[in-house]
Amino acid sequence: MVDVRAWLLWALTTLVAASSTRNPLYVVLLLLITTVVIVACAPARERRMFPSPLRSAAVAVPLAALFNGLTAHLGDTMLFRLPDWLPLLGGPVTLEALVFGATNGLTLTAIFGGFAVFNQVTPVHDLVRLTPRAFHEAGVVLSIALTFIPQTTRSLARIREAQAVRGHRVRGPRDWLPIVVPLLVSGLERSMGLAEAMVARGYGAISDRAQPLRVQGPLALGLLALLGGWLMWLFLPSWRGEALGGMTVGTGLIAGVVWLAGRAVPRTAYRTHRWTAHDTLVVLGCGLTLAVALLPLPLTDRATLYYAPYPRLSLPAFDPLIGLGLLGLLTPAVVVTGGPAGRS
Repeated sequence: MVDVRAWLLWALTTLVAASSTRNPLYVVLLLLITTVVIVACAPARERRMFPSPLRSAAVAVPLAALFNGLTAHLGDTMLFRLPDWLPLLGGPVTLEALVFGATNGLTLTAIFGGFAVFNQVTPVHDLVRLTPRAFHEAGVVLSIALTFIPQTTRSLARIREAQAVRGHRVRGPRDWLPIVVPLLVSGLERSMGLAEAMVARGYGAISDRAQPLRVQGPLALGLLALLGGWLMWLFLPSWRGEALGGMTVGTGLIAGVVWLAGRAVPRTAYRTHRWTAHDTLVVLGCGLTLAVALLPLPLTDRATLYYAPYPRLSLPAFDPLIGLGLLGLLTPAVVVTGGPAGRS
């Protein structure tokens, strides 16, 4: 099992890689990688609950291509022309605009696929453990919110199966009543049960304590330094060094305050997770992908990362070394299928 921190780095790496290129060949490769990782790592029950990246692409790519083709009237290859009196839509519809919109749809689908993998392979309690202790209240709310949709989806599936066994068939809006009412009742029962369990465990029994001045003062200074550095970066280009220093100091102060406030919050770990060699391999694979996406490495052609079909459509270039670097995101699938759990 891969550590949740490694999965978080993997999802962020997918986001960075998909955002760093507009080449449809690289984006399609990322989309195939996320599909393979979902099949190899996500439980079958979770895969049935969410659409696969390829299914999402089948919807997002045509919609993005159609929207951009109807609103961006650029390019030399005109397919047809809409009347000019149509607001926003009037003008030529070009092949280049359709391709550019389809590329944007592919990019969004690749980003969605990366976080869909993270959502399907990461237990909610592991996500809560990543929350800093100072934000334990927000962590509880986040865990409840993250489990709401999966639990509701499973309840809906069970209710529909039970009604189908009884001979119920959905033919119109009125036929949804025997499904919606039990779904609403089961949701209320889950909420009441969760509230009773939290009260029984003493949640909210301790009154809130005001933060001492040693926490409030550095937090205010950190926010002021971060805001001042950001404004200097935007409006005083000659003071970029001072702006970067102010933002760094502000970020450090805020991080120190969060750590100091978290020390006062007790946390009990019933089961500790050890960092394994598989987690290290996943981090190394992410590092390889980040390197080819962000750094000017020798023997790689970074110009192939950027592609625009305007003004006339042409085939995008592909660098095999960059493609091999993107394959570093396949590391979770390799370690899961090749580990003891994958062989059993």
